[in-house]
Amino acid sequence: MPGLSKAHIIGLAQASHFGPSLLVTALSYFFAQLYWQPASALIIALGFFSGQLIIGWSNDLIDYADDLSHQRMNKPLVAGLITRKYLQFWLAVMIPIALVINLFGPLGFVGGGLSIFAILWALGYNFYFKFNIFSPLPYAVAFAILPSCMAYSQEKVPPTWMWVGGALFGMAAHFLNVLKDMDQDHASGIKGLPQRCGKNGSIIAATTLIALAIALLLISIPLQLEQ
Repeated sequence: MPGLSKAHIIGLAQASHFGPSLLVTALSYFFAQLYWQPASALIIALGFFSGQLIIGWSNDLIDYADDLSHQRMNKPLVAGLITRKYLQFWLAVMIPIALVINLFGPLGFVGGGLSIFAILWALGYNFYFKFNIFSPLPYAVAFAILPSCMAYSQEKVPPTWMWVGGALFGMAAHFLNVLKDMDQDHASGIKGLPQRCGKNGSIIAATTLIALAIALLLISIPLQLEQ
């Protein structure tokens, strides 16, 4: 087994897109504790975190050639903190861990299966959707599943606002996330929907989606509390 030096740990964290991964993990814990006790909610969050590691690490492996061509030194593979072989090893280790935690943890086969389904959609973005007009779709599906799988794991039907709101916020996150690399994406021929919309169009799209999501929550949650 390859060692874990300080540089390796930093490299693995950076390759996981640690900020967004931590945010998704925190959101998963927030929704999990609505249905589960803290210990179970923590296990569920760890399951989501393991999925985020798989998504982030595979993304950096797939994008390595493009990152290298643009000399993105914030990428650990380009910076030399870790090697592709090293990252591939830990990706192979994390896949069965994610399967076990999600399917055999508190979420069970229904909720855990949905969580794995969300991971597969995110991987689909890395391999395929990133390059075409349907690029927001994996974000919509994955963020809709995130809160909904908690409800389904407890044999409850998630309210409409929960999964629709998640989908809207997920698509908004996609438009915002692409902004920083949009010029380089154009140079590389990456033509997802945000790249086709341009920076101004993507900002408008993200703002509109966030506004719709907030309006949905402000209308739907009070109505649910009154019932």
